[in-house]
Amino acid sequence: MEIFQQILFVAALAAVAWYITKRIQLISRAIKLGRAENRTDHSDERLKTMLLVAFGQKKMFTNPLVGVMHFIIYAGFIIINLEILEIILDGILGTHRLFAPYITPVYPFLINIFEILAFGVLAVCVVFLCRRFVAKVSRFQPERHREMARWPQADAAIILTAEILLMIAFLTWNASDSVLRDRGVGHYGELQGIVPDFIISQYLKPLFANFSDTALVAYERISWWFHILGILAFAVYVTYSKHLHIALGFPNVYFSDLQPKGEMQNMPEITKEVQLALGLPVTTEMDGSQTNDNGEQPAEIGRFGAKDVQDLKWINLMNAYSCTECGRCTAACPANITGKKLSPRKIMMDTRDRLEEIQQGWKTNGPDYRDDKSLLNDYITAEELNACTTCQACVMACPININPLDIILQLRRYRVMEESQAPASWNAMFSNIENNMAPWKFSPSDRFNWADQVND
Repeated sequence: MEIFQQILFVAALAAVAWYITKRIQLISRAIKLGRAENRTDHSDERLKTMLLVAFGQKKMFTNPLVGVMHFIIYAGFIIINLEILEIILDGILGTHRLFAPYITPVYPFLINIFEILAFGVLAVCVVFLCRRFVAKVSRFQPERHREMARWPQADAAIILTAEILLMIAFLTWNASDSVLRDRGVGHYGELQGIVPDFIISQYLKPLFANFSDTALVAYERISWWFHILGILAFAVYVTYSKHLHIALGFPNVYFSDLQPKGEMQNMPEITKEVQLALGLPVTTEMDGSQTNDNGEQPAEIGRFGAKDVQDLKWINLMNAYSCTECGRCTAACPANITGKKLSPRKIMMDTRDRLEEIQQGWKTNGPDYRDDKSLLNDYITAEELNACTTCQACVMACPININPLDIILQLRRYRVMEESQAPASWNAMFSNIENNMAPWKFSPSDRFNWADQVND
Protein backbone atom coordinates (compact mmCIF):
# COMPACT_ATOMS: atom_id res chain seq x y z
CA MET A 1 0.00 0.00 0.00
CA GLU A 2 2.84 2.37 0.85
CA ILE A 3 4.57 1.65 -2.46
CA PHE A 4 1.32 2.32 -4.33
CA GLN A 5 0.99 5.71 -2.61
CA GLN A 6 4.58 6.59 -3.52
CA ILE A 7 4.01 5.64 -7.17
CA LEU A 8 0.76 7.63 -7.26
CA PHE A 9 2.43 10.65 -5.68
CA VAL A 10 5.42 10.62 -8.07
CA ALA A 11 3.04 10.27 -11.04
CA ALA A 12 0.95 13.24 -9.86
CA LEU A 13 4.07 15.33 -9.25
CA ALA A 14 5.50 14.50 -12.67
CA ALA A 15 2.20 15.26 -14.43
CA VAL A 16 1.88 18.64 -12.74
CA ALA A 17 5.52 19.53 -13.43
CA TRP A 18 5.09 18.63 -17.12
CA TYR A 19 1.88 20.60 -17.48
CA ILE A 20 3.20 23.70 -15.70
CA THR A 21 6.33 23.59 -17.87
CA LYS A 22 4.16 23.59 -21.00
CA ARG A 23 2.11 26.50 -19.67
CA ILE A 24 5.25 28.47 -18.82
CA GLN A 25 6.58 27.90 -22.33
CA LEU A 26 3.28 29.02 -23.86
CA ILE A 27 3.04 32.17 -21.72
CA SER A 28 6.70 32.98 -22.36
CA ARG A 29 6.13 32.65 -26.10
CA ALA A 30 3.08 34.92 -25.87
CA ILE A 31 5.07 37.59 -24.00
CA LYS A 32 7.83 37.38 -26.60
CA LEU A 33 5.30 38.35 -29.28
CA GLY A 34 5.91 41.93 -28.13
CA ARG A 35 8.53 44.25 -29.54
CA ALA A 36 12.00 44.12 -28.04
CA GLU A 37 13.01 46.76 -25.52
CA ASN A 38 16.05 46.88 -23.27
CA ARG A 39 15.04 46.69 -19.58
CA THR A 40 18.35 45.50 -18.12
CA ASP A 41 19.83 48.90 -17.28
CA HIS A 42 20.30 50.24 -13.71
CA SER A 43 20.21 46.78 -12.14
CA ASP A 44 20.82 48.11 -8.61
CA GLU A 45 17.85 50.46 -8.82
CA ARG A 46 15.69 47.76 -10.32
CA LEU A 47 16.59 45.30 -7.55
CA LYS A 48 15.82 47.90 -4.88
CA THR A 49 12.46 48.66 -6.49
CA MET A 50 11.61 44.97 -6.66
CA LEU A 51 12.42 44.42 -2.97
CA LEU A 52 10.39 47.44 -1.86
CA VAL A 53 7.39 47.14 -4.16
CA ALA A 54 7.06 43.42 -4.94
CA PHE A 55 8.30 41.80 -1.73
CA GLY A 56 7.79 44.65 0.74
CA GLN A 57 4.36 45.50 -0.72
CA LYS A 58 5.24 49.21 -0.33
CA LYS A 59 2.41 50.58 -2.46
CA MET A 60 -0.18 48.40 -0.72
CA PHE A 61 0.39 50.23 2.55
CA THR A 62 -1.28 53.41 1.36
CA ASN A 63 -4.20 51.69 3.09
CA PRO A 64 -2.42 50.19 6.13
CA LEU A 65 -5.14 47.71 7.15
CA VAL A 66 -5.56 46.27 3.66
CA GLY A 67 -1.78 46.35 3.24
CA VAL A 68 -1.23 44.25 6.36
CA MET A 69 -3.92 41.75 5.32
CA HIS A 70 -2.51 41.44 1.83
CA PHE A 71 1.00 40.94 3.20
CA ILE A 72 -0.27 38.17 5.49
CA ILE A 73 -2.03 36.33 2.68
CA TYR A 74 0.84 36.79 0.22
CA ALA A 75 3.88 36.22 2.41
CA GLY A 76 2.02 33.70 4.57
CA PHE A 77 1.00 31.48 1.69
CA ILE A 78 4.49 31.58 0.19
CA ILE A 79 6.23 30.80 3.50
CA ILE A 80 3.76 28.08 4.46
CA ASN A 81 4.55 26.32 1.22
CA LEU A 82 8.17 25.98 2.30
CA GLU A 83 6.85 22.98 4.17
CA ILE A 84 5.90 21.49 0.84
CA LEU A 85 9.54 20.39 0.48
CA GLU A 86 9.12 17.98 3.40
CA ILE A 87 5.73 16.83 2.12
CA ILE A 88 7.14 16.11 -1.34
CA LEU A 89 10.07 14.17 0.07
CA ASP A 90 7.71 12.23 2.38
CA GLY A 91 5.56 11.40 -0.63
CA ILE A 92 8.48 10.23 -2.74
CA LEU A 93 10.33 8.32 -0.01
CA GLY A 94 7.32 6.99 1.87
CA THR A 95 8.47 8.64 5.12
CA HIS A 96 6.58 10.69 7.72
CA ARG A 97 7.83 14.11 8.89
CA LEU A 98 11.24 13.37 7.44
CA PHE A 99 13.02 16.39 8.91
CA ALA A 100 11.69 16.10 12.48
CA PRO A 101 14.38 13.75 13.89
CA TYR A 102 17.22 15.72 12.29
CA ILE A 103 16.28 19.28 13.28
CA THR A 104 14.52 18.50 16.56
CA PRO A 105 15.08 21.87 18.31
CA VAL A 106 14.04 23.90 15.25
CA TYR A 107 11.26 21.73 13.79
CA PRO A 108 8.47 22.61 16.28
CA PHE A 109 9.33 26.32 15.99
CA LEU A 110 9.06 26.21 12.19
CA ILE A 111 5.74 24.35 12.20
CA ASN A 112 4.38 26.79 14.79
CA ILE A 113 5.31 29.68 12.51
CA PHE A 114 3.64 27.92 9.59
CA GLU A 115 0.49 27.34 11.64
CA ILE A 116 0.26 30.97 12.76
CA LEU A 117 0.62 32.08 9.15
CA ALA A 118 -1.89 29.45 8.01
CA PHE A 119 -4.45 30.76 10.48
CA GLY A 120 -3.69 34.31 9.33
CA VAL A 121 -4.18 33.34 5.67
CA LEU A 122 -7.45 31.58 6.52
CA ALA A 123 -8.78 34.61 8.43
CA VAL A 124 -7.75 37.13 5.79
CA CYS A 125 -9.29 35.03 2.99
CA VAL A 126 -12.59 35.02 4.88
CA VAL A 127 -12.37 38.81 5.24
CA PHE A 128 -11.58 39.23 1.54
CA LEU A 129 -14.55 37.05 0.57
CA CYS A 130 -16.79 39.19 2.78
CA ARG A 131 -15.40 42.42 1.31
CA ARG A 132 -16.07 41.20 -2.21
CA PHE A 133 -19.42 39.43 -1.85
CA VAL A 134 -21.00 40.81 1.35
CA ALA A 135 -19.70 44.37 1.80
CA LYS A 136 -19.46 44.56 -2.02
CA VAL A 137 -16.52 46.92 -2.41
CA SER A 138 -17.34 49.04 -5.45
CA ARG A 139 -14.31 48.27 -7.61
CA PHE A 140 -15.13 44.54 -7.60
CA GLN A 141 -18.78 44.83 -8.65
CA PRO A 142 -19.79 43.94 -12.23
CA GLU A 143 -22.72 46.35 -12.03
CA ARG A 144 -20.23 49.19 -11.91
CA HIS A 145 -17.34 47.63 -13.86
CA ARG A 146 -18.39 45.40 -16.74
CA GLU A 147 -14.99 43.71 -16.99
CA MET A 148 -15.64 42.07 -13.61
CA ALA A 149 -18.69 40.10 -14.80
CA ARG A 150 -18.74 36.29 -14.78
CA TRP A 151 -15.24 34.76 -14.84
CA PRO A 152 -13.33 37.38 -12.77
CA GLN A 153 -15.87 37.03 -9.97
CA ALA A 154 -15.77 33.23 -10.13
CA ASP A 155 -11.96 33.24 -10.29
CA ALA A 156 -11.67 35.30 -7.11
CA ALA A 157 -14.16 33.07 -5.29
CA ILE A 158 -12.37 29.89 -6.42
CA ILE A 159 -8.95 31.14 -5.31
CA LEU A 160 -10.05 32.46 -1.91
CA THR A 161 -12.14 29.35 -1.16
CA ALA A 162 -9.30 27.06 -2.25
CA GLU A 163 -6.86 28.83 0.06
CA ILE A 164 -9.29 28.53 2.97
CA LEU A 165 -9.74 24.80 2.36
CA LEU A 166 -5.98 24.24 1.99
CA MET A 167 -5.29 25.99 5.29
CA ILE A 168 -8.04 23.99 7.03
CA ALA A 169 -6.57 20.78 5.62
CA PHE A 170 -3.10 21.77 6.86
CA LEU A 171 -4.25 22.56 10.40
CA THR A 172 -6.54 19.54 10.79
CA TRP A 173 -3.86 17.28 9.32
CA ASN A 174 -1.47 18.44 12.05
CA ALA A 175 -4.18 17.94 14.68
CA SER A 176 -5.09 14.40 13.59
CA ASP A 177 -1.40 13.52 13.29
CA SER A 178 -0.85 14.78 16.84
CA VAL A 179 -3.68 12.61 18.20
CA LEU A 180 -2.22 9.55 16.45
CA ARG A 181 1.16 10.39 17.91
CA ASP A 182 -0.34 10.62 21.42
CA ARG A 183 -1.98 7.21 20.97
CA GLY A 184 1.28 5.66 19.74
CA VAL A 185 -0.33 4.35 16.54
CA GLY A 186 2.16 2.84 14.07
CA HIS A 187 4.91 5.07 12.74
CA TYR A 188 3.13 8.12 14.18
CA GLY A 189 4.04 6.96 17.67
CA GLU A 190 7.72 6.85 16.77
CA LEU A 191 7.78 10.66 17.00
CA GLN A 192 6.51 10.78 20.58
CA GLY A 193 8.79 13.06 22.58
CA ILE A 194 10.33 14.40 19.39
CA VAL A 195 7.41 16.33 17.91
CA PRO A 196 5.17 18.18 20.42
CA ASP A 197 1.71 19.64 19.91
CA PHE A 198 1.64 22.70 17.68
CA ILE A 199 0.45 26.17 18.57
CA ILE A 200 -2.84 26.27 16.61
CA SER A 201 -3.69 22.66 15.77
CA GLN A 202 -3.55 21.61 19.44
CA TYR A 203 -6.90 23.33 19.92
CA LEU A 204 -8.41 21.20 17.15
CA LYS A 205 -7.45 17.89 18.75
CA PRO A 206 -10.78 17.51 20.63
CA LEU A 207 -12.49 17.25 17.23
CA PHE A 208 -10.81 13.86 16.78
CA ALA A 209 -11.12 12.55 20.34
CA ASN A 210 -13.92 10.10 19.44
CA PHE A 211 -12.36 8.87 16.21
CA SER A 212 -11.19 5.27 16.14
CA ASP A 213 -7.58 4.64 15.21
CA THR A 214 -8.61 3.43 11.77
CA ALA A 215 -10.84 6.45 11.13
CA LEU A 216 -8.15 8.80 12.39
CA VAL A 217 -5.48 7.32 10.13
CA ALA A 218 -7.92 7.59 7.21
CA TYR A 219 -8.59 11.26 7.98
CA GLU A 220 -4.89 12.02 8.40
CA ARG A 221 -4.13 10.46 5.01
CA ILE A 222 -7.07 12.18 3.31
CA SER A 223 -6.11 15.60 4.69
CA TRP A 224 -2.45 15.02 3.73
CA TRP A 225 -3.39 14.07 0.17
CA PHE A 226 -5.92 16.90 -0.08
CA HIS A 227 -3.33 19.42 1.05
CA ILE A 228 -0.56 18.35 -1.32
CA LEU A 229 -2.81 17.65 -4.33
CA GLY A 230 -4.61 20.91 -3.64
CA ILE A 231 -1.31 22.80 -3.76
CA LEU A 232 -0.33 21.05 -7.00
CA ALA A 233 -3.74 21.79 -8.54
CA PHE A 234 -3.44 25.39 -7.32
CA ALA A 235 -0.06 25.68 -9.05
CA VAL A 236 -1.64 24.60 -12.34
CA TYR A 237 -4.71 26.78 -11.89
CA VAL A 238 -2.62 29.87 -11.17
CA THR A 239 -1.24 29.79 -14.73
CA TYR A 240 -4.80 30.48 -15.98
CA SER A 241 -5.75 32.90 -13.22
CA LYS A 242 -5.14 36.51 -12.24
CA HIS A 243 -3.05 35.00 -9.44
CA LEU A 244 -0.28 34.42 -11.94
CA HIS A 245 1.06 37.62 -10.36
CA ILE A 246 2.34 35.37 -7.55
CA ALA A 247 5.05 34.29 -9.99
CA LEU A 248 5.25 37.27 -12.36
CA GLY A 249 4.95 40.07 -9.81
CA PHE A 250 8.66 40.06 -9.01
CA PRO A 251 10.04 40.16 -12.59
CA ASN A 252 7.26 42.56 -13.59
CA VAL A 253 8.39 45.07 -10.96
CA TYR A 254 12.07 44.47 -11.70
CA PHE A 255 11.57 45.32 -15.38
CA SER A 256 9.16 48.19 -14.76
CA ASP A 257 9.80 51.65 -16.22
CA LEU A 258 12.35 53.71 -14.29
CA GLN A 259 11.56 56.93 -16.14
CA PRO A 260 9.68 59.73 -14.33
CA LYS A 261 5.98 58.90 -14.35
CA GLY A 262 5.02 62.04 -16.28
CA GLU A 263 7.51 61.43 -19.09
CA MET A 264 6.15 60.05 -22.36
CA GLN A 265 8.48 58.31 -24.77
CA ASN A 266 8.90 59.91 -28.15
CA MET A 267 8.65 57.68 -31.21
CA PRO A 268 12.22 57.35 -32.55
CA GLU A 269 10.97 57.29 -36.16
CA ILE A 270 9.11 60.58 -35.78
CA THR A 271 11.92 62.22 -33.81
CA LYS A 272 14.37 61.23 -36.53
CA GLU A 273 12.20 62.80 -39.28
CA VAL A 274 11.84 66.04 -37.28
CA GLN A 275 15.59 66.23 -36.69
CA LEU A 276 16.28 65.66 -40.39
CA ALA A 277 13.74 68.33 -41.34
CA LEU A 278 15.39 70.81 -38.97
CA GLY A 279 18.87 69.90 -40.15
CA LEU A 280 19.88 68.48 -36.77
CA PRO A 281 22.28 65.52 -36.42
CA VAL A 282 20.52 62.26 -35.69
CA THR A 283 22.15 60.24 -32.91
CA THR A 284 21.15 57.25 -30.81
CA GLU A 285 20.93 59.49 -27.76
CA MET A 286 18.81 62.09 -29.51
CA ASP A 287 16.32 59.83 -31.22
CA GLY A 288 15.81 57.69 -28.13
CA SER A 289 16.06 54.40 -30.01
CA GLN A 290 17.45 51.20 -28.53
CA THR A 291 20.18 48.99 -29.91
CA ASN A 292 20.10 45.22 -30.09
CA ASP A 293 22.56 42.83 -28.46
CA ASN A 294 25.04 43.42 -31.29
CA GLY A 295 24.95 47.19 -30.84
CA GLU A 296 22.99 47.62 -34.09
CA GLN A 297 19.91 49.72 -34.62
CA PRO A 298 16.73 47.63 -34.75
CA ALA A 299 14.78 47.37 -37.95
CA GLU A 300 12.14 50.06 -38.44
CA ILE A 301 8.74 48.99 -37.24
CA GLY A 302 6.02 48.31 -39.78
CA ARG A 303 3.50 50.74 -38.32
CA PHE A 304 3.20 53.69 -36.00
CA GLY A 305 1.73 52.86 -32.63
CA ALA A 306 0.02 49.54 -31.95
CA LYS A 307 -3.03 47.82 -33.39
CA ASP A 308 -2.57 44.35 -31.91
CA VAL A 309 -0.52 42.72 -29.18
CA GLN A 310 2.37 42.01 -31.56
CA ASP A 311 2.87 45.77 -31.92
CA LEU A 312 3.13 46.37 -28.19
CA LYS A 313 6.35 46.03 -26.21
CA TRP A 314 7.09 42.77 -24.44
CA ILE A 315 6.86 44.49 -21.05
CA ASN A 316 3.28 45.53 -21.88
CA LEU A 317 2.41 41.87 -22.39
CA MET A 318 4.11 40.84 -19.16
CA ASN A 319 2.11 43.60 -17.45
CA ALA A 320 -1.07 42.01 -18.79
CA TYR A 321 -0.22 38.58 -17.40
CA SER A 322 0.85 40.13 -14.08
CA CYS A 323 -2.37 42.10 -13.53
CA THR A 324 -4.07 41.20 -10.23
CA GLU A 325 -7.44 42.71 -11.28
CA CYS A 326 -7.46 44.56 -7.95
CA GLY A 327 -9.02 47.61 -9.62
CA ARG A 328 -6.95 50.23 -7.82
CA CYS A 329 -6.03 51.73 -11.18
CA THR A 330 -9.67 52.02 -12.21
CA ALA A 331 -10.70 53.39 -8.81
CA ALA A 332 -8.07 56.14 -9.21
CA CYS A 333 -8.94 56.95 -12.84
CA PRO A 334 -10.70 60.35 -13.09
CA ALA A 335 -12.26 59.42 -16.42
CA ASN A 336 -13.83 56.29 -14.90
CA ILE A 337 -14.94 58.18 -11.79
CA THR A 338 -16.87 60.63 -13.98
CA GLY A 339 -18.69 57.83 -15.79
CA LYS A 340 -16.54 57.39 -18.90
CA LYS A 341 -16.14 53.88 -20.30
CA LEU A 342 -12.39 53.85 -19.74
CA SER A 343 -11.19 51.35 -17.15
CA PRO A 344 -7.39 50.85 -16.95
CA ARG A 345 -8.03 47.42 -15.41
CA LYS A 346 -10.10 46.45 -18.46
CA ILE A 347 -7.25 47.57 -20.75
CA MET A 348 -4.94 45.07 -19.05
CA MET A 349 -7.55 42.30 -18.90
CA ASP A 350 -8.39 42.78 -22.59
CA THR A 351 -4.71 42.56 -23.51
CA ARG A 352 -4.37 39.30 -21.57
CA ASP A 353 -7.59 37.93 -23.10
CA ARG A 354 -6.27 38.69 -26.57
CA LEU A 355 -3.04 36.83 -25.76
CA GLU A 356 -5.02 33.87 -24.43
CA GLU A 357 -7.06 33.83 -27.65
CA ILE A 358 -3.87 33.68 -29.69
CA GLN A 359 -2.60 30.86 -27.47
CA GLN A 360 -5.75 28.86 -28.16
CA GLY A 361 -5.19 29.43 -31.86
CA TRP A 362 -1.67 28.04 -31.56
CA LYS A 363 -3.03 24.91 -29.88
CA THR A 364 -5.71 24.20 -32.47
CA ASN A 365 -4.16 25.58 -35.68
CA GLY A 366 -0.42 25.42 -35.15
CA PRO A 367 2.33 27.97 -34.42
CA ASP A 368 1.60 30.03 -37.56
CA TYR A 369 -1.97 30.79 -36.49
CA ARG A 370 -3.35 34.15 -37.61
CA ASP A 371 -6.84 35.59 -37.33
CA ASP A 372 -8.57 38.76 -38.49
CA LYS A 373 -9.05 40.17 -34.99
CA SER A 374 -6.99 42.81 -33.23
CA LEU A 375 -6.69 44.29 -29.76
CA LEU A 376 -7.86 47.64 -31.08
CA ASN A 377 -11.59 47.67 -31.93
CA ASP A 378 -12.25 43.97 -31.22
CA TYR A 379 -11.32 44.35 -27.55
CA ILE A 380 -10.60 48.00 -26.78
CA THR A 381 -12.75 50.73 -28.31
CA ALA A 382 -11.84 54.21 -29.48
CA GLU A 383 -14.23 55.65 -26.88
CA GLU A 384 -12.18 54.09 -24.09
CA LEU A 385 -8.89 55.33 -25.53
CA ASN A 386 -10.07 58.88 -26.13
CA ALA A 387 -11.36 59.20 -22.56
CA CYS A 388 -7.84 58.90 -21.10
CA THR A 389 -6.38 62.16 -19.79
CA THR A 390 -2.84 60.69 -19.44
CA CYS A 391 -2.83 61.83 -15.81
CA GLN A 392 -0.80 58.78 -14.69
CA ALA A 393 -3.18 58.05 -11.78
CA CYS A 394 -3.52 54.41 -12.84
CA VAL A 395 0.26 53.98 -13.06
CA MET A 396 0.79 55.45 -9.61
CA ALA A 397 -1.98 53.33 -8.06
CA CYS A 398 -0.84 49.90 -9.31
CA PRO A 399 0.76 47.86 -6.49
CA ILE A 400 3.12 46.07 -8.90
CA ASN A 401 4.04 48.92 -11.28
CA ILE A 402 1.85 47.95 -14.23
CA ASN A 403 1.49 50.72 -16.83
CA PRO A 404 -1.92 50.70 -18.58
CA LEU A 405 -1.24 54.18 -19.95
CA ASP A 406 1.61 52.92 -22.14
CA ILE A 407 -0.77 50.57 -23.95
CA ILE A 408 -3.40 53.31 -24.30
CA LEU A 409 -0.88 55.71 -25.84
CA GLN A 410 0.39 53.16 -28.34
CA LEU A 411 -3.14 52.29 -29.45
CA ARG A 412 -4.04 55.97 -29.73
CA ARG A 413 -0.94 56.65 -31.78
CA TYR A 414 -2.04 54.00 -34.25
CA ARG A 415 -5.50 55.53 -34.59
CA VAL A 416 -4.10 59.04 -35.08
CA MET A 417 -1.05 58.32 -37.22
CA GLU A 418 -2.14 55.28 -39.22
CA GLU A 419 -5.91 55.69 -39.45
CA SER A 420 -6.21 59.50 -39.11
CA GLN A 421 -8.97 58.93 -36.58
CA ALA A 422 -8.21 61.72 -34.12
CA PRO A 423 -11.25 63.65 -32.82
CA ALA A 424 -11.80 67.06 -34.44
CA SER A 425 -10.78 68.87 -31.26
CA TRP A 426 -7.47 66.98 -31.24
CA ASN A 427 -6.79 67.87 -34.87
CA ALA A 428 -7.37 71.54 -34.05
CA MET A 429 -4.90 71.25 -31.17
CA PHE A 430 -2.33 69.50 -33.41
CA SER A 431 -2.69 72.27 -35.99
CA ASN A 432 -2.24 74.97 -33.37
CA ILE A 433 0.89 73.29 -32.00
CA GLU A 434 2.31 72.98 -35.51
CA ASN A 435 1.57 76.59 -36.48
CA ASN A 436 1.65 78.46 -33.18
CA MET A 437 3.81 76.17 -31.02
CA ALA A 438 1.01 76.05 -28.44
CA PRO A 439 -2.37 74.32 -28.16
CA TRP A 440 -4.19 77.67 -28.41
CA LYS A 441 -5.07 79.56 -31.57
CA PHE A 442 -3.08 82.75 -31.23
CA SER A 443 0.25 84.00 -32.49
CA PRO A 444 3.39 83.15 -30.51
CA SER A 445 4.11 86.89 -30.37
CA ASP A 446 0.89 87.38 -28.39
CA ARG A 447 1.59 84.58 -25.95
CA PHE A 448 2.53 86.77 -23.00
CA ASN A 449 -0.10 89.48 -23.49
CA TRP A 450 -1.99 88.06 -20.55
CA ALA A 451 0.88 89.15 -18.31
CA ASP A 452 0.28 92.78 -19.19
CA GLN A 453 -3.31 92.44 -18.04
CA VAL A 454 -2.17 90.87 -14.78
CA ASN A 455 0.31 93.70 -14.16
CA ASP A 456 -2.40 96.26 -14.83
